[in-house]
Amino acid sequence: MAESTRILIADDHAMFRAGIRALLESEPLLEVVGEVSTGDDAVDQARILKPHVVLMDLSMPGSSGLEATRRIAALNLDTKILVLTAHAEEEYLVPVVDAGASGYLTKTSADTDLIEAVKVVARGQVYLPPKAATLLLKRYKKSDEADDPGLHDLSSREQEVLALTAEGFSSREIGKKLFISPKTVDTYRARITEKLGLTHRSELVRFALRVGLLSEL
Repeated sequence: MAESTRILIADDHAMFRAGIRALLESEPLLEVVGEVSTGDDAVDQARILKPHVVLMDLSMPGSSGLEATRRIAALNLDTKILVLTAHAEEEYLVPVVDAGASGYLTKTSADTDLIEAVKVVARGQVYLPPKAATLLLKRYKKSDEADDPGLHDLSSREQEVLALTAEGFSSREIGKKLFISPKTVDTYRARITEKLGLTHRSELVRFALRVGLLSEL
């Protein structure tokens, strides 16, 4: 039997959480394992429950959803974070990607796109609506110049590591996929960042999009 995708909902509005839970649990193999209303509780419950996906609001009491995303990403769990917020992409997309989230969805699109977004993120891929992907590309347009390092500067293995890193996989997950150790993955990643002059994950996503490594977005 296929394993259910275990989801933690982090949002400070109880009625919204109830609606999202009902929507998710109407889909086979999606299971809501917890609900929290603060960023701090999101971090604590992610550590305890180890869900496959956290649906993260950005505006909550205490630690913000952005800070909670950073803290959960730093735990090195197999948990993916999908930001589900009322804020438009223009304001928060880049900080969210930098913080370690694997996807971004506005609440106004939840009724039509949430289930697909959860499934994409749970598979270890990046979920960005077309508008968001375009915004991310424009944000880093300044580096798209003639002397900007290109894909040809990377070995085939470095290209594989770059693509998987941009998709949100951890060093451990990449190592399993490529049959190499996590330390070796970190070595490849260090070479990639040195060659490309890129440090933030959002920059790696932008580069991977531009050269076609993430063309599925």
